[in-house]
Amino acid sequence: MATTHDSAASTTPAIVGLESTYADTLSALAVPWQGADAPNPRLLILNEELAESLGLDVKALRSDDGVRVLSGASAPGGSRPVAMAYAGHQFGGYTPLLGDGRALLLGEVVSDNRRLDLHLKGSGPTPFSRGGDGFAAVGPMLREYLVSEAMHALGIPTTRSLSVVATGRDIRRTGAEPGAVLARVAASHLRVGTFEFAVRQGEVLQPLADYAVARHYPALTELPTDQRYLAFFEAVVEAQAALVAQWMLAGFVHGVMNTDNTTISGQTIDYGPCAFIDAFDPAAVFSSIDQGARYAFGNQPAVLKWNLARLAETLLTLINSTPDDAISAVSAVLDSFDGRFQRHYSAGMSAKLGVAGETIDPALIDDLLALMKTHGADWTGTFRALASELRGETTALDALIPREQIGSWLTSWRSELARYDRDDAADAMDAVNPLYIPRNHQLDAALKAATDGDLAPFEKLLEIVTHPFDRRDDWADYAAPAPPVFSESFQTFCGT
Repeated sequence: MATTHDSAASTTPAIVGLESTYADTLSALAVPWQGADAPNPRLLILNEELAESLGLDVKALRSDDGVRVLSGASAPGGSRPVAMAYAGHQFGGYTPLLGDGRALLLGEVVSDNRRLDLHLKGSGPTPFSRGGDGFAAVGPMLREYLVSEAMHALGIPTTRSLSVVATGRDIRRTGAEPGAVLARVAASHLRVGTFEFAVRQGEVLQPLADYAVARHYPALTELPTDQRYLAFFEAVVEAQAALVAQWMLAGFVHGVMNTDNTTISGQTIDYGPCAFIDAFDPAAVFSSIDQGARYAFGNQPAVLKWNLARLAETLLTLINSTPDDAISAVSAVLDSFDGRFQRHYSAGMSAKLGVAGETIDPALIDDLLALMKTHGADWTGTFRALASELRGETTALDALIPREQIGSWLTSWRSELARYDRDDAADAMDAVNPLYIPRNHQLDAALKAATDGDLAPFEKLLEIVTHPFDRRDDWADYAAPAPPVFSESFQTFCGT
């Protein structure tokens, strides 16, 4: 793609040493581009810990030049920003060309033998904007910042957030809203949708697959080509099975699980209409655009498997020259997804219920979830209440599920703990079950305040959710579920 966008924006030394292996290797999947000017860029938040871990100069990032780079108005010195091309299935329907409609890949940071993308979101229109303005609002960008950092603190593979810069430009959504740009860091931005685009471009497919293998699964480069690409597909299936199990264990609803939001690395990406469930309900949907509940909480494993089937289709010609043999090979791997997911999920639930390293009776899990659904019990709070129950503190659990309903289950559970001799179960449960998550009512309030210019509620919530296991008395309100009236009516929006 040879289109370029001329800009008078000067380069700056605020970020130096970025590499561009993606753009250099896969130029057919990228358009050189420059972000839009920002009338009055102002740094709202900077992740200094992340910046330092990447070897970036925090003082330089906070300078005027640094803020312009983080806004997209200036390119880092020596870098060649690009808008990335990809396709995707959105809510099941195929779109042959999506791409970075409001984003730019600035380049790659190499730190501690890790190659990581530095990427902007909301930096203005690109050739892939499809009629959109290419900008983003303060609220959605702060949402992605906070939720991605909370996910990282929970140990869930995710892109990370480096900064949010207010641009000084109002954008039009339901009304005028202050514009902003998010800078995020990812293992890469290779997606299932990247392969869906490349397979229709012909010769670029194998270079893309080789690049993905070398970047994310380098041990597979030692395999002969007649084994490498099937092994690559299996590695992605495993990474994604593990990821979606972690989502389910944390009560996380992605909200827009299109194939262009399914990474090859196994990281969570794109926090548009995401949410965490309060009252347990497998049918929980928060996204305003998911009218058919395709991406409901309980549907996520099946949707992920469907997305991986779309990846498999793109790899058939690389896996075997005989179509029937290639289909048989990828189908066998795809069929292993359910078992892989169940192993990760069962191991996680065993840990959440105090028997980490063992396989808890599946009936115990099913019976507990049935009780939680019947009584609308808070997902996060229930597991903490069970640990308190083991310490003789019954109040928290009694507030969630009537004692006469859960009594027999508790007896069976205690028998399971005794079978594995887990006297330390309560402490072990507290180590894996968070007290604090980005609860929807609290995050919604913090984002509304930030949009109006008050960042204090956002900053406090960020501190709390990035310390999800640290009990503090003055944070008690942040462990409480949302009022029922809020949960019943709450919706999230993509922010596009």
